[in-house]
Amino acid sequence: MFDKLEAAARRYDELMMRLSEPGASNDAKAYTKLMKEQGELAPVVEAYGRYRQAKQDLADAQTMLAEEKDEELRDLAKEEAADAKARIAGLEQELKILLLPKDPNDEKNVIVEIRAGAGGEEAALFAAELYRMYVMYAESRHWKAELVNVNETGLGGFKEVVFMLSGKQVYSRMKYESGVHRVQRVPETESGGRIHTSTCSVAVMPEAEDVEVTIDEKDIRIDVMRASGNGGQCVNTTDSAVRLTHYPTGIVIYSQTEKSQLQNKEKAFKLLRSKLYDLELANKQAAEAAERKSQIGTGDRSEKIRTYNFPQSRVTEHRIKLTLYKLDEVLNGRLDEITDALIAADQAEKLAGLETA
Repeated sequence: MFDKLEAAARRYDELMMRLSEPGASNDAKAYTKLMKEQGELAPVVEAYGRYRQAKQDLADAQTMLAEEKDEELRDLAKEEAADAKARIAGLEQELKILLLPKDPNDEKNVIVEIRAGAGGEEAALFAAELYRMYVMYAESRHWKAELVNVNETGLGGFKEVVFMLSGKQVYSRMKYESGVHRVQRVPETESGGRIHTSTCSVAVMPEAEDVEVTIDEKDIRIDVMRASGNGGQCVNTTDSAVRLTHYPTGIVIYSQTEKSQLQNKEKAFKLLRSKLYDLELANKQAAEAAERKSQIGTGDRSEKIRTYNFPQSRVTEHRIKLTLYKLDEVLNGRLDEITDALIAADQAEKLAGLETA
């Protein structure tokens, strides 16, 4: 570990020198790349600096204990030694986490699909609530939410909704949302007051760049048509909606939220690239999952990950056995407590895997 830390410190110093050179910003692309690498290394180097200071503080306290005869000064040295040891232990754990291999997709924007599952209209209404929850979460983190496609029901629910989230480290936090979300409540249409259970599936896909996924034009059929459903002014009067069919996989993409056919086509291709990239990612993760038990962070789409129980105002995160009695807060986009717990569990699992390897 310490060889890696020393190498990181040397690289950080090198980057700082290169960034401070006259004319360093003339090549904007290269400069941005250096800035990004420097930003990624900064937390590691800063923590390593605090670790080395704590080690020095411990050595100084131990030297004082060995040489000092005054009892008051010895007691002070003992306190300083105990404090330094506690800081060293905490920083060693922090450094191990910082050195864990990074998910290359963590910095990416995402495309999210929410589909109503078991439960009919109640599931569709819950899908609309999940969409609202994620949009509010995006607002709290200063991300941008952009609708791609929505299939509404007569009562205001969503059979399916597709949207993009863009901003800082979106995938690093949203990737834990993939899976089956379950709701337990008494529907408004239920006259007997019985609690119903409905489900929605959520798929979170990292946005794929052109260079990551190559799409052969011969594999695509493009259809244009008039948008359906509740659209903006003029959205239903022109052939602005776009449907893509990808023959090799059978994936069908529909985009209709923009007035411009060109914009809808661009969104549709962006979603198709992300779906194809996600397929590759899922195959890779399935192979890795065969070597370990837990699936935290891999987004197993068939797994029931979370239950929202309205009668008890309870949210249960099944993967880490976390229960919160804060249903209203969660549905209003306050997801950080759940997400932070999932990230911590994922990191703990990866650390355990390194230690047993």
